Amino acid sequence: MAARVERLVTSGQFSLDGGTWDVDNNVWIVGDDHEAIVIDAAHDADAIAEAVGDRRLTAIVCTHAHNDHIDAAPALAERTGATIWLHPDDLQLWKQTHPHRDPDSWLVDGQVIEAAGADLTVLHTPGHAPGAVCLYDPGLATVFTGDTLFQGGPGATGRSFSHFPTIIDSIRDRLLTLPPETKVLTGHGDPTTIGAEAPHLEEWIARGH
Repeated sequence: MAARVERLVTSGQFSLDGGTWDVDNNVWIVGDDHEAIVIDAAHDADAIAEAVGDRRLTAIVCTHAHNDHIDAAPALAERTGATIWLHPDDLQLWKQTHPHRDPDSWLVDGQVIEAAGADLTVLHTPGHAPGAVCLYDPGLATVFTGDTLFQGGPGATGRSFSHFPTIIDSIRDRLLTLPPETKVLTGHGDPTTIGAEAPHLEEWIARGH
């Protein structure tokens, strides 16, 4: 059975640099009827576990370590036995939310995470956060971009651990080289495609962050 992608929207708060904002996050579940992985365990471990159902959850992959993308990860892992994956460059951010619980495994650029017919290639795309990653599956013609690329432009770079020229390099070199029909499934908000976003690169650069 081919893998399918499901979206769950959870609500909570994002906190960084002394500020707190209400946010809605996309939690992506990739798998089939028997096995699944979760991309970004945001806010509500109970709701995510309910959406996974009786499938075996093998991995919780964090696109980056801002609290709104990882706050439910340890509880979900404890409940399901899933492995938490994070890029090591985001450990400092992770520790702000979970000082006493490390991730289980480290993401490496180019590695492939397999789940129920999906093959998700890790693309290290720093800028929004040092250890930000995207996950690309050519078979699904889909890239999960976390907060690196949204409908309408790059993720925010106005806070600690972020850098606008770096996110532009990541998007240009790692994402806009993907086929234009590739679906972009984001950490917040609505999906887009690589082809829809690619023409705006120069505009983003001119606008800055």
